[in-house]
Amino acid sequence: MKETLWTKPFILLILSNLFLFLSLEMLLPTLPMFAANKGGTDAQIGLIIGLFTFSAVLLRPFVGMASDRFGKKLLLLVGVAICLIGTASYYAAVTITMMLMLRIVHGVGFGISTTLYGTVASDIIPASRRGEGMGFFGTGNAVAISLGPFLGIWLMEKFGFSVLFIVGACILLVAVVCTAFVKEDSREERAQAQVASAANTSFMLRFVEPKALMPSLLGTLVGLSLGGIISFITLFGKEAGVENIGFFFLVLAISEFLIRFVSGKIFDTKGRFWVLFPAAVFCIVGCIILFFTKSTGLLLLAAVFYGAGFGAIFPGLQAWVIDRVEPKRRGVATATFYNAFDIGIGSGAMLLGLVATWSNYATMYLVSSVFFLIYLAVYFLYERRLKREQRITEEV
Repeated sequence: MKETLWTKPFILLILSNLFLFLSLEMLLPTLPMFAANKGGTDAQIGLIIGLFTFSAVLLRPFVGMASDRFGKKLLLLVGVAICLIGTASYYAAVTITMMLMLRIVHGVGFGISTTLYGTVASDIIPASRRGEGMGFFGTGNAVAISLGPFLGIWLMEKFGFSVLFIVGACILLVAVVCTAFVKEDSREERAQAQVASAANTSFMLRFVEPKALMPSLLGTLVGLSLGGIISFITLFGKEAGVENIGFFFLVLAISEFLIRFVSGKIFDTKGRFWVLFPAAVFCIVGCIILFFTKSTGLLLLAAVFYGAGFGAIFPGLQAWVIDRVEPKRRGVATATFYNAFDIGIGSGAMLLGLVATWSNYATMYLVSSVFFLIYLAVYFLYERRLKREQRITEEV
């Protein structure tokens, strides 16, 4: 018999994760406009966007140690609460400097929350259904990507920025309530985690999990491509003369959501290779279709392929990270993975932006497929070396 996956804590955690990302996605297309209304320059608006990721990346390595001391649930509540305060405070920002400070605070809350959501989810999900469970857990991100930007722009245009920030804060308040009902880790679990943390005399082991480095490297390569997909698809639509560009995100999210009904089960029954390898091929196909796109139909077809590929890869890599480490190292391992992925997204946006400047957006998307070719080569060589080592061990 299968172990139970759909428990109350798991469902509440999915909802909490969904509401956190929904609030975030609402601000992605609207916060730059708010900053522009406050007199922000293009460079300042770019800094406002970049500081958020930068502060999250810097903080994540410390989250694992802090959760060992104070407990995962308590720290997760603190992270979501910080996001709530940051979102509600944006409208009070009368200067760009205040906005920059609030973005740092918001990034801190986001760094804490995203690290611990994955860690707590891995504790709740049965080991035999980890691939499937992480896939369903990530559906909150997919739904948020499709609904968040539309909801944010609609609220901004219909009611203004004050209502936008109030609604975002209310959504995060619901996330806090959902998180409050998630099971707290026991004193014994925290004590064991603190002992394990204290045993790590190496400075690097306190912040980086070596066993998570290979999945994290692949996550960086995925992020390099995704950074260009997210950042420039609107400008690409104008360049290619394609209308209804917003439907790209909707179809992308739907494709991400649907593939997880299949990819997670394949991961658990067939193994990671049968998810991580073909999913990268799907993403390559999506990038190539974007290169040839001159119509809405091709744009949506590209979204189907890229969404299916990314929707399978990301939870697959997350599940692989969790499978490779002991429970007491999950916080550090998750932080290692998310930092690598976010660094990939930020770097990808900058690198592919330069490619678009030198050529055009269509060529940029063709170039972005190269990151997945490197991904395939690295992963294939890793699996080949692993099988060779296992064969040698068996012969000995």
